[in-house]
Amino acid sequence: MSKAPKTEPPVVTPIRMVIALCLIAPFVAMLWVGSYAKTDPTFIGIPFFYWYQMLWVLISTALTVSAYKLWQRDQRARASQGGGAAK
Repeated sequence: MSKAPKTEPPVVTPIRMVIALCLIAPFVAMLWVGSYAKTDPTFIGIPFFYWYQMLWVLISTALTVSAYKLWQRDQRARASQGGGAAK
C-alpha cells in the first residue's frame, strides 16, 4: 500500500499577504515625506508634520499587533495540518 506524498500548505497565502501589508504600510507612509512635510493643518497648536508622525506611532502599533495575531493564527492552522513547525 503506497502513501500519497505529504503536501505542505503554500508559502504565500492571503493571510500572509495581509500580514505583509500591515508591516509595510507604516514604512511607506513615513518614507513618503512629501505627503506630510507641511505645517497646516494644525491640531491643538501642533503642526501637521509632528502630529501626523505621532498618529502613525499609534497606527503602527495597532498594525503590528494585528500582524502578530494573524501570524499566530496562521502558525496554529499550519501546525494543525501537520505542515508547520509552529509550537
